[in-house]
Amino acid sequence: MFFIIILLLRPGLLTGTFYFLFMDTTFSTISTIIKNRRSVKAFAMNGNKIPNGQIAAILELADWAPTHGFTEPWRFIVYENPQEFCLQHAELYKQNSMGDNFNATTFNNLQHQGDKASHIIIAVMKRGNLPKIPAFEEMAATSCAIQNLLLGATALNIASFWSTGGMALKPEMKSFLQFGEEDQVMGILYLGYADEYPEGKRIIPIEEKINWVK
Repeated sequence: MFFIIILLLRPGLLTGTFYFLFMDTTFSTISTIIKNRRSVKAFAMNGNKIPNGQIAAILELADWAPTHGFTEPWRFIVYENPQEFCLQHAELYKQNSMGDNFNATTFNNLQHQGDKASHIIIAVMKRGNLPKIPAFEEMAATSCAIQNLLLGATALNIASFWSTGGMALKPEMKSFLQFGEEDQVMGILYLGYADEYPEGKRIIPIEEKINWVK
């Protein structure tokens, strides 16, 4: 009540006070989400399904990544049935790992890696039509889109794992997905729920990563 009376007497306080309260709350929320994001391997997920609406919501967040020249190079292939992709992934590995290069354990792991995941999303950088923009900028933009997606997942208590293993970065995977020579698969995102999350840590002190020039 006292605060309301003050605002009535000095309405100018409304904008300033609420602005700083809003900014503090917004920063605190996004800071918590960023610091709580964890990589949870697909085998550690519990098999519960994520509503498709939530998957669509975090994909919308991905679409708001920074992009030079509005090329918007991120592309996502969503598998509602992770096992379908995992069988295809394992078979692709088998076809391209004949003889001594074939590892039965790797094949088996690829077959079953998504057994406890809810969804798999394959993230791809599709080269834009502005050759003056370097490819690394397109990959950086797609990585930002992936991070947006992962942070959205964290906010919804969805576990995630960004994998580049198996055939993910091989030209054969790009061909399998029907992308061009200049495009780049950025990784396989496993999404699901988990009962436990790893502890967050950083090994290198932040002071060693920043050169603050005054």
